[in-house]
Amino acid sequence: METIAFRRARAPDLPAIVGLLADDPIGRSREDASEPLLAAYLDAFGAIEADPNQLLAVATAGGEVVGTLQITFIPGLSRKGMWRGQIEGVRIAGSHRGAGLGRRAFEWAIEECRARGCRLVQLTTDRERPGAHRFYGQLGFTASHLGYKKTL
Repeated sequence: METIAFRRARAPDLPAIVGLLADDPIGRSREDASEPLLAAYLDAFGAIEADPNQLLAVATAGGEVVGTLQITFIPGLSRKGMWRGQIEGVRIAGSHRGAGLGRRAFEWAIEECRARGCRLVQLTTDRERPGAHRFYGQLGFTASHLGYKKTL
């Protein structure tokens, strides 16, 4: 099996990360992976990198970025001051899908949350991703809440 490593993303990883975000039916309509990258991506990366409660990570194989995800560590007063980890933007390169890398990425992310003292891990998912919903259930996540978003 190919050696996969997980690490904090670095600026040179950004084109590959945006490419992964754009490489699915939903992402194609809302991302722009053309180079040079839009300034908004560079600004967002800078903000993520500067925030100690953000972790943008990549999975690499042979030095190539083959997956990405972002964890936001959220302090809160509810549930007795419990910290939670919000996992978002999980993408695996098409060449590596179906080989268990998504599961490994979530296991790694959950351990990162545990190491930061989180007692709950949460995520949101687009309603148009039924395969992802089944996958999250297999990982032990439950659809316990209904979420809403408003574009500004």
